[in-house]
Amino acid sequence: MYVCSCFGVTEAQVKRHAEDGACTPRQIASACKAGTDCGSCVRRIQAILGRGACPRRELAERGRPVLSELDEAA
Repeated sequence: MYVCSCFGVTEAQVKRHAEDGACTPRQIASACKAGTDCGSCVRRIQAILGRGACPRRELAERGRPVLSELDEAA
């Protein structure tokens, strides 16, 4: 199903970018432009992102340095 009609971005693509580390609509936009034209898909993107685990968000919620710990895990 399409999430972003303006750029033809599907829900599967958004989920794939989220699995690759995109945790916010802005990061999704950087990865595939979804949400950067009319903006009507931003809430849908937020809903998709809210369902999955995000390592960066989990680290930030624990008050840990986000980027340094992800580098160590890689």
